[in-house]
Amino acid sequence: MTLEHSTTSSDLTSEDYEPVLKELATIRSEMVIEADRSRSLLDQVHPCYRESARNLLHYLALRHHDIRPLQIRLAALGLSSLGRAESHVMATVDAVLDVLHRLAGHSLEQSAAEPAVINFATGERLLVEHTETLLGPAVPGRWVRIMVTMPSEAADDYHLVHDLLQQGMDCMRINCAHDDATAWLRMIEHLRRAEKSLGRSCQVIMDLAGPKLRTGPLEPGPAVVKIRPRRDLLGQVTAPARVWLFAETNPQPSPSPADACLPVPEPWLSRMHQGEEIQLTDARGSRRTLTIVDLTDEGCWAEAVQTTYVIPGTVLKHEHKVAKAKHREAAVGDIAATENDLTLFQGDQLIITRNLEPGRPVTHDSAGEVLTPAQIGCTIPDVFNDVRAGQSIWFDDGKIGGVIEKVDSTRVLVRITQARLSGAKLRADKGINLPESNLSLNALTDKDLADLAFVAQHADVVEMSFANRAEDVEMLQQYLTRLDGRQPAIVLKIETRRGFENLPDMLLTAMRSPCCGVMIARGDLAVESGFERLAEVQEEILWICEAAHVPVIWATQVLESLAKEGMPSRAEITDAAMGHRAECVMLNKGQHVLHAVRTLDDILRRMQSHQTKKRAMLRELRLATHTPSEKISNTSDPAET
Repeated sequence: MTLEHSTTSSDLTSEDYEPVLKELATIRSEMVIEADRSRSLLDQVHPCYRESARNLLHYLALRHHDIRPLQIRLAALGLSSLGRAESHVMATVDAVLDVLHRLAGHSLEQSAAEPAVINFATGERLLVEHTETLLGPAVPGRWVRIMVTMPSEAADDYHLVHDLLQQGMDCMRINCAHDDATAWLRMIEHLRRAEKSLGRSCQVIMDLAGPKLRTGPLEPGPAVVKIRPRRDLLGQVTAPARVWLFAETNPQPSPSPADACLPVPEPWLSRMHQGEEIQLTDARGSRRTLTIVDLTDEGCWAEAVQTTYVIPGTVLKHEHKVAKAKHREAAVGDIAATENDLTLFQGDQLIITRNLEPGRPVTHDSAGEVLTPAQIGCTIPDVFNDVRAGQSIWFDDGKIGGVIEKVDSTRVLVRITQARLSGAKLRADKGINLPESNLSLNALTDKDLADLAFVAQHADVVEMSFANRAEDVEMLQQYLTRLDGRQPAIVLKIETRRGFENLPDMLLTAMRSPCCGVMIARGDLAVESGFERLAEVQEEILWICEAAHVPVIWATQVLESLAKEGMPSRAEITDAAMGHRAECVMLNKGQHVLHAVRTLDDILRRMQSHQTKKRAMLRELRLATHTPSEKISNTSDPAET
């Protein structure tokens, strides 16, 4: 039956309601059956999550159907279309069925039994309670929490931690992939001191590194320093390059930023005078000049107005007339090798080796033809036992993509299919994603197990990276149980396709613990699921978690340009506002992270009066106070002129 938009309730008879009522009643019966079928799972869930787990099963049963036609018919009848039922599924369905029975003229029937149905208020209350347990109490005027990832500097800078807490940080995130237990402890001590100073509380959340697959090392590049002055569009020098010369036997950092730092013999350096010129022939055979502009006890400053390439052994000469000829020359000491990279183009072949021997760029013959393709190793070579030809592979957060062409005992051959037309650079320690491969990786690495002892002692929450299966969650729970002392809450980081597909099972397992949450780790998840599908995937995660009354953390690249460069993009502001759909928004580290915290706090406070989860909140709209002027309608008829 299709109801036209012009149909009103007075035009309908009881027969018009019957098909809608019957379809919804059938769905309700299936919801009850699904929860009953999973009773053994519900019995394992922690008591504080048992009703939430049942609500999740109801929601999964409801969403097993395509109910869009039913939604249209319900809306045409002026009834709820079930679009905001997540936190109280059975109560929503029962409320609609009750109205349909009345409209159809039925005597009210007792629906199939389903104990302890979560009503509208209870569903929202449970999510609030679980959020407070996991992420701490909300601050006045903003119920979405702000999480900030600690930079290494936080271990030695109390004022940074203090200022972050003062500006609105609710959760301190420590990434166990960086720093060590000594640095982590100092960060936490700074936080506890800041809490006492400001009278605020803040959760400590520690992120296990997990089995992150990354590219291996590369052969070092040439040991060369490029000294380059700044020029305008016409090539004219606008500022000379600043060169710091220091004694190679007593290295001293430059007192201010330098364009280049060169180690030289101390006796030669001690003979420098301001205004003198240093002559050299650089690595390209070009004659160049450096001018001494300042002398200090630690070294001296020179300036260059021409681009100069300096390597170890480059001879520097100065024309001090008092010094003997042999004392006028000095050779540049050791210079650190430059970081190498592989430049890859669409159509190139890349060799991935099953070891961590340093990789190297492509080599060509005298005619420019490829001799040996570029090659690089990987940090977990065993994963290539699980890959097959034809499967996709991505590098560096999706910047470079390819297809696996061949797998043998020592290497994997990849054909690059996605890269910038001008070429993409692949460096060491960049992420590798294999979204179509069923990888048999241990969820917890040896490092993770070693870190867990510290985490269990000091953290309020432990984040499990690359959670893919219910068995992974169970493994973490077992290891935490073996550790003495407090048990931190568990957050599942959803960052793979398998993790997304197995989210319901993983949630039901995590809910065996008294407190849990989910992080949408959008970096790897976008690569794994496809960038074009990320918006859809994160919506589904939000729906599933709300049905389970499990808090969600919205993470990865939130206000990233603002945190790192001091200026956000327009898209980032919109993205941050969408984060209000979650219970917590995570900011990553950056030079301007304090500004990012203030901005995010302001955005979340403004959005709170407009949106709660999926529900639009209709506060007074300022635009509605400006009614159209009557003069607008007094327009002359063009035909009369």
